[in-house]
Amino acid sequence: MSDNTQVTQRDDSAMTRDGTREQERRVTLTPPVDIVEDRKAVTLWADLPGVSKDKLDVRVHDGSLTIEGESTVPVSANVRLSHAEVRAPFFARRFTISDDFDTSKIEANLKDGVLKLVIPRREQAQPRRIDVKMG
Repeated sequence: MSDNTQVTQRDDSAMTRDGTREQERRVTLTPPVDIVEDRKAVTLWADLPGVSKDKLDVRVHDGSLTIEGESTVPVSANVRLSHAEVRAPFFARRFTISDDFDTSKIEANLKDGVLKLVIPRREQAQPRRIDVKMG
């Protein structure tokens, strides 16, 4: 598994005070990850603070694992936001997955802003002990 991440720019459309649309540029953040590999699988934990399940997109295609998510800042309907210094960030990270892993069996769990992915090895790629016979 290798990391192909880059910080990129993303265009978002926003409303100005007079109600017109203007384009703002927003930086995409690279979420920090912890990766643990054992004989059976790779487990990846990605920090995605404020990202809900409906704003999270995890995809596997052509040997690439892509994680994208948008954090939401909850504002009550009866409150008008007059100033915001912290915008809801957009997170993105991409990894290359070797053919040793079975991407059809990836398990994903999002809890308390941490995405946990378990990517199992294909049975043929798992280490195995060879019995040696005498004689």
